[in-house]
Amino acid sequence: MILVTGASGQLGDALSRRLAARGAPFTPVQRPGFDFEQPETITACFKTAKPSLVINAAAYTAVDKAETDQEAAKAGNHTGPLALAQLCKAADIPFIHVSTDYVFDGNKGAPYLESDPTSPTGVYGTTKRNGEEAVLTTSAQAVILRTAWVYSAHGKNFARTMINAGRKMPVLRVVADQRGTPTAACDLADAILVIADKISATGWQPEYRGIFHATGGGETTWHGFATAIFQEAAKQGYQPPEVQPIATADWPTPTRRPPDSRLDGGKLARVFGTALPPWRETLPGVITELMKFDV
Repeated sequence: MILVTGASGQLGDALSRRLAARGAPFTPVQRPGFDFEQPETITACFKTAKPSLVINAAAYTAVDKAETDQEAAKAGNHTGPLALAQLCKAADIPFIHVSTDYVFDGNKGAPYLESDPTSPTGVYGTTKRNGEEAVLTTSAQAVILRTAWVYSAHGKNFARTMINAGRKMPVLRVVADQRGTPTAACDLADAILVIADKISATGWQPEYRGIFHATGGGETTWHGFATAIFQEAAKQGYQPPEVQPIATADWPTPTRRPPDSRLDGGKLARVFGTALPPWRETLPGVITELMKFDV
C-alpha cells in the first residue's frame, strides 16, 4: 500500500492517476483529513493506510505568503514532513519526499549539484531546507527529490496562470532574467514511480538514501516558458497575448527569487537509472490537456 499525501495538488493528482491506471493499491490523502498543521491527522492517516511506502507530495508552496505565514510554512515544509519521516522510520518503510530549487540562492552560475551548500533567500526556501535536514536526521529510508517550476493541466501553476491572464490582457510582462527548468508534474510522478519500483525490486540500498535533483531536461526563463506556453495554446485556437520581457527588478516580490536555479540531475540517473524528459517534449501534451478545461 502506497500512501500519497497532498493528493489534490499537481503532483499528488499525477501520482494518483498513474497508480490508479496501474491498478496499484494506494491511499490518497489531502486536507482537511490530512493536514500538516494538525499533527494528529498525520498519525491517523498513517495508521489507517498501513503503508509500505509513503510519497509526500504535500507542502506549503505560497512563496511570498510564507514571509508572513511562517508557522504554517514551517508545519507544511519542516515539522510535518519530519513527523511523517519519523513514522516511516518506526515502521521501517521508505519515504519519498519532495523539496525545491528554492533551497539555493541562485548565484552559482551553473546547475546545482546535491552537494552544493544551500542558501535560501526567504522563509519558504528556509523551511524546505530545514525539512530536508530534519527528514535526514531521522535515519529513515528517505529519498528527497528537489524539483522546480512544476506545472500541469491541474491545480495552481504558472502555465494555468499565463493562460488565464492572456485571456484578460493583450500584453503580459514576464520576467526574463531568472533561469530554471519547467517540470511537468506527470514527468516527476513517472520518475517517482521508477524510484519506487526500483526500491521494491532490489530492497532498500544505502545509496538510495539522500537528496536527488529531479527536473525536466533543458532550461529557459520565465519569459521563455510563457512564450512556449502560448505557442502551444495557439495550436488549440487560443489567441495569445504579446509577451514582453522584463527584469526581476521590474516585478518586485516579497521574496527574492533565485536568478539561476538550474539543477543537475546526474545523480538521479546514476543511482536510479531515470531522467526526466526535456521540458519542451512534455509541454505540448500538458497544454493540450489544459486547454480542454475552462481554466
